[in-house]
Amino acid sequence: MTNESTLALLERVRAADWSGDWDHAFEHAQSRRLLMHEYLRRSALWAQAYGAEGDWPFFDVTQYIDKEFRLPPALTTELDECLKKVAYSARKTCGAAVRLAELRARGDIATPDLPDLYEPLILFYERGGEFLQDGAGFLDLTGVSIKPRGLRHHLADLPFLTLDRRTLDALDTKGRVSYHAPADRSGPVVRRRPLKAGEQRDEVFTQDLRWEPTDLLRLSDEKKTDADYTQIGDIEAAELIQSAILGASRP
Repeated sequence: MTNESTLALLERVRAADWSGDWDHAFEHAQSRRLLMHEYLRRSALWAQAYGAEGDWPFFDVTQYIDKEFRLPPALTTELDECLKKVAYSARKTCGAAVRLAELRARGDIATPDLPDLYEPLILFYERGGEFLQDGAGFLDLTGVSIKPRGLRHHLADLPFLTLDRRTLDALDTKGRVSYHAPADRSGPVVRRRPLKAGEQRDEVFTQDLRWEPTDLLRLSDEKKTDADYTQIGDIEAAELIQSAILGASRP
């Protein structure tokens, strides 16, 4: 009998929009970039653990864990039908994600204490569909392109672990932004967006869990507030945003 978690994952793959909706992908360009970086980091960890460096980064790890592993016939049929509707470039990893979920659910083969390999990639697909890879090794994520730097570099990447959908939504915005927080991290996150003619727009992530206009950075720059704001990276910003979201949900 197929595990419920495997079936849930299969349904997520089936429910993703594989129609090539560029607007949807553009809306989530920032979160998709971070999710792809996290997948590259995790796939480097799993490839190192199983000697799969030659197949990194987009590979089916179940073939390294247990070469004899096969899905139950009924699940194989269901997966094959599902993958027919999946964009070609994503079929291998979507199938691998389902196979790994079923292998781990069986519980008869020990796997390393590593973060879920394919979860960032499944979230990536859910937020805008496939990516494309060109002959120079660049990954076109729709709205942004990145180039994997090599397995050893990604092993040392800063983890991006804040995968809550609300946090990912809060990170998505049009154009470039920088993130800022008090030096002691005691206050809310502010993002600054450059506008035309040297102007800029500042927004704070409020207790209502949305971005609203603010003067906090201007006041900090002019030394008119005790809060000393400093620029932070987007991964740390995501952690602070998620902390605010989780804090707001507590009774």
